[in-house]
Amino acid sequence: MTKLIDAPARPERPAGPGGVGLGGAGGPGGARRRSLGRGIRNLMTSPKYGPVTVTAVLFVAVFVIGGVRYRGFFSGQVFLNLLVDNSYLIVLAVGMTFVILTGGIDLSVGAVVALSGMIAGSLLQTGWSPAVVIPLILVLTSVLGLLVGLMIHVFKVQPFIATLAAMFLARGLCYVISQSSISITDPTFVQLAVSRIPLGGNLSITPSVIIALVVVAIAVWVLHATRFGRTVYAIGGGEHSGLLMGLPVARTKVLVYVISGFCSGLAGVLFTFYTLSGYPLTAIGTELDAIAAVVIGGTLLTGGYGFVLGSVLGVLVLGVIQTIITFEGTLSSWWTRIFIGVLLLVFIILQKVLTARRR
Repeated sequence: MTKLIDAPARPERPAGPGGVGLGGAGGPGGARRRSLGRGIRNLMTSPKYGPVTVTAVLFVAVFVIGGVRYRGFFSGQVFLNLLVDNSYLIVLAVGMTFVILTGGIDLSVGAVVALSGMIAGSLLQTGWSPAVVIPLILVLTSVLGLLVGLMIHVFKVQPFIATLAAMFLARGLCYVISQSSISITDPTFVQLAVSRIPLGGNLSITPSVIIALVVVAIAVWVLHATRFGRTVYAIGGGEHSGLLMGLPVARTKVLVYVISGFCSGLAGVLFTFYTLSGYPLTAIGTELDAIAAVVIGGTLLTGGYGFVLGSVLGVLVLGVIQTIITFEGTLSSWWTRIFIGVLLLVFIILQKVLTARRR
């Protein structure tokens, strides 16, 4: 009988870098899986990237649910219509993102949208050229934003109160201009309202979408490639720290409200392209939609964290929920408000949890 010690030895597997066989848990494959898992976990629990990642996943999930439930929902035009129908809200959310990143708020944007439409309608009816009316609206709304910013900085008025006063002012001016709807029949506005830009394959968008995407691209560049953008984030992270670092805190705080006013005026112009009218009650509650889109898009209400592209995703989430309710046909449009309220509450709690864990 062959002795056990004389039996041929079993060949050993070559050891990996950690001294464990290549097929074991410590091999390169296992290390890569653990590294990937850690990366995903860190991404989802980051107060900077976590909420916007959740928003992206939520948008894809809701869109897939709509595509499975309703015939024709997966078409490219349905997605493009989200941009067409919400181009003005995207521009509005861009301006709101700048404000909330500094820890502020702007409640006047909906009223400014209505005021822009009323100014456009009244001036166009008297024969003014659109080439004059549109720049005039943008200048006036930017000046209103400047006044709000100065009120907040110079007189130390809380942003909530200052923008609430601006909201009442803008809405009141709408009724001073007219108490009824003003139709817009200017050929340029009508042409912009009905124009479609073909993308091939029966897909098309409107000029308003192009304008909104340009605004988004400029905002991304400003926030991430300029000193002004870095100062916006610094103010949200801690205004006192920004002052100690010698950053132009005062100028930046005023300018973000100018940007919000400009974006509100532009959103009002885009809304008139969509409706071809001005009405004093237009856009009531739209400021809450813009705030909800920004928060759902991952921007921290206390400032310091957030992305413009996240706000765009937030707008698209609201849009796809409205589209699903439209496809359903049996649900009231008020269900949109219910879903928005639930999402807003969930994302605020998520922000609280992530920021608390990082501390």
